[in-house]
Amino acid sequence: MSSKKQQGDGLKIIAANRKAHHDYFIVEKLEAGIVLLGSELRPCREGRVTLKDSYAEEIEGQLWLQDMHIGSNPFSNRLDHEPERKRRLLAHKSEIIKWGYKVRTSGMTIVPLKVYFKNGKVKVELGLAKGKAKYDKREALQKKDAKRDMERELGGRY
Repeated sequence: MSSKKQQGDGLKIIAANRKAHHDYFIVEKLEAGIVLLGSELRPCREGRVTLKDSYAEEIEGQLWLQDMHIGSNPFSNRLDHEPERKRRLLAHKSEIIKWGYKVRTSGMTIVPLKVYFKNGKVKVELGLAKGKAKYDKREALQKKDAKRDMERELGGRY
């Protein structure tokens, strides 16, 4: 239970995709609901959700989340869910159309950034992302290291 964080505004983070900020430039963010089966709720509460290599896509006017792994529920028998099935995301039609157009025309992708409980409902924060080149990733790491070194130097003096 230590991986779950409680924030002041009623959010309880289930899973976060920390690698997304390393691999992509996040241009825009969107909060969407997700359609889950009953057997998927318990693993969500226990934090057995993985966003690694998952993405969302617009199919026939609907957003679908692909490759998100939700662990199996030991207490559900034959009605258990498939761990990596595609799941429907709930967002406004205009936002789905706008993001779908951006993905088709400008080579962007939709990446889930985090999954969390908000007022008892499971929500997904999506990011409209543009891929980083290898040199962009190196540059970001160099800036991060320089900032850490500077804070270490200044931290000892003040």
